[in-house]
Amino acid sequence: MTLRMHMLRNTWAGPFNASIEAAQCLCVTGASGSGKSVLLRMLADMDPAEGELSLAGIDRRAMSASTWRQRVMLVPAQAGWWATTVQEHFAEATMTNARPLADRLRLPSDIFERQVLRLSSGERQRLALIRALVTRPTALLLDEPTASLDQDSVAAVESLLAEELARGLILVLVTHDAAQAARMGQQTLHIAGGKAVAA
Repeated sequence: MTLRMHMLRNTWAGPFNASIEAAQCLCVTGASGSGKSVLLRMLADMDPAEGELSLAGIDRRAMSASTWRQRVMLVPAQAGWWATTVQEHFAEATMTNARPLADRLRLPSDIFERQVLRLSSGERQRLALIRALVTRPTALLLDEPTASLDQDSVAAVESLLAEELARGLILVLVTHDAAQAARMGQQTLHIAGGKAVAA
């Protein structure tokens, strides 16, 4: 299983080239505004893009947008929340898996019963990650998933992601933390001014 991009580009960023195998993490680094999030949105088929993009040898254009996004799932830096309580954002069938993940990520035992408006930014980040993981995507695109977390919570997230990688997840991780990139990534893509450059 491989997520492959070749000459992936749009008006704002690119071209980008990479092949990420199952159980591998590509870390994307660069200054704020350099084009990291644009790359993730192109990979998720949420921004227009030219070039080649495929998963397991199947071209992005051969799948519907919804099917591609279920398999190549983006968790943005600020995920959307549309209902009052946390639990309303989870299908009932996923709760059996969601609750143990919440415990792993150091979230309160009653977190799913809480109102979204009362959550901290770090709680929202971890819940958005859980919301993605319980759907079992093939590839996961994470935009600074630990930016609002304390050191212990960062370690918990990285430990969980390492387990998911061991199960065969493809991970693309945007981070400003060079140490995190070194810990998590088998590959690194550094972006400056919308272009891939040597780190």
